[in-house]
Amino acid sequence: MIRPAPSLTRSLVSLIRSKPVTAADLSAAALFVLDAITNTCAGQNSEPGQALLAWSGSESTGNIQPDTGKRAFLLSALTHILETDDLHRGSVVHPGCVVVPPAWVLAAKHGITGRAFLTSVLHGFEATTRVGMAVGAEHYRIWHNTATCGPFGSAMAAAALLGLDDEQTTHALGNAGSQAAGFWEFLETGAMTKHLHAGHAAEAGVRAAELAKHGFTGPPKILEGDKGFFKAACPDANPSAVLADADAPWQLTNTSIKPWPSCRHTHPAIDAAQAIRAKLKTRGQTLSDDMIEAVDIGVYQASIDVCDRVDPLTEYEAKFSLHHTVAAGLLCDQVDFAAFGEKARADLQSVRAKVCPSLQEPYAAAYPRAWGSSVTVTLKSGETIEETRTHAKGDPEAALSREEMIDKATMLLNHARLPEPVRFIDAVLALADGGELPALPDGL
Repeated sequence: MIRPAPSLTRSLVSLIRSKPVTAADLSAAALFVLDAITNTCAGQNSEPGQALLAWSGSESTGNIQPDTGKRAFLLSALTHILETDDLHRGSVVHPGCVVVPPAWVLAAKHGITGRAFLTSVLHGFEATTRVGMAVGAEHYRIWHNTATCGPFGSAMAAAALLGLDDEQTTHALGNAGSQAAGFWEFLETGAMTKHLHAGHAAEAGVRAAELAKHGFTGPPKILEGDKGFFKAACPDANPSAVLADADAPWQLTNTSIKPWPSCRHTHPAIDAAQAIRAKLKTRGQTLSDDMIEAVDIGVYQASIDVCDRVDPLTEYEAKFSLHHTVAAGLLCDQVDFAAFGEKARADLQSVRAKVCPSLQEPYAAAYPRAWGSSVTVTLKSGETIEETRTHAKGDPEAALSREEMIDKATMLLNHARLPEPVRFIDAVLALADGGELPALPDGL
């Protein structure tokens, strides 16, 4: 009797669980956990964060915390608010916000620490990014990949922490994938929906894994089935990408870290703009609005689709505006949270009007393998200054150092008003050596 070939989901589970985990992998995972969980902490200091916390408080009774699903929803939504969380280019997924918080919630609940916790994070990153690399470019035009691929990562991490076997894990991913959802329509008004996407993806995965532990079954061919994910929402899907390069390093190590609080599509142009500002400073010149005639940006199509916004009306819209972020990169010493506030939006209005993004090579053809950009500033003197970036700062090819990642975490914890950021950071990084999860700040 010939056994039928395993489903794509079952094969993905086997691939992930067969990958070796080294000490270097654990150290890398600890840094990505640090980045994600400090984003969680900082996210509460925001308007949508306060709304989420008010909701969570109303759902709790006395000192009783929400169940794991609701808690995963809250923390994951908070993680995605400030637009400073990680990004995997090949999948166009923010894996940290949908994997780390639900893993943290379950690990804290069940007393799981160190290697086991970090391994679950590696598993979650791998699942969500491998599915993401298979969905195709057309999916991303309408669907938010973090929302649709995120449930697979959350479920995979949860399955590891709950001790599910391969069959149970396949059921968990099947039911998680059945809940894939999330459209880009929120960009039209700057609604808070994007944070909901991360929260739902996390909760869906946790719920699916917990149900699988109790024998609740799910569709094993959720990816490739005739009525599955790829057929429903991915017109140019490449299913073979799910299992491609099985021996490659963990996808977590191929994930980018954001140095600036804006959409990752804006980052190569910010990087180039900052370099132009620095170049003029070496000549003793400080770039100003009245010196600039025009600013041309060369980008890839997805950057235009998501971030072509000349006059952002809110802080959140500004984070999704090539015009604003490049203006900030040219005129601000630091592209920080303040660079997107009301005063900055007013101060940079004139420069924004001079910024023109356009589809250009080699950036169009290189995407999504590389997220590159060029910025060309024409001065009123007639001089042109150009900077190009094949990879943005924070990509694996231009990685932040361990010290820079710790500096970023410190900044986020200061934004969260955590009283002892160093102690918290040290505790998270100690997870790679078998340490215990530190307590989250009061209120979370």
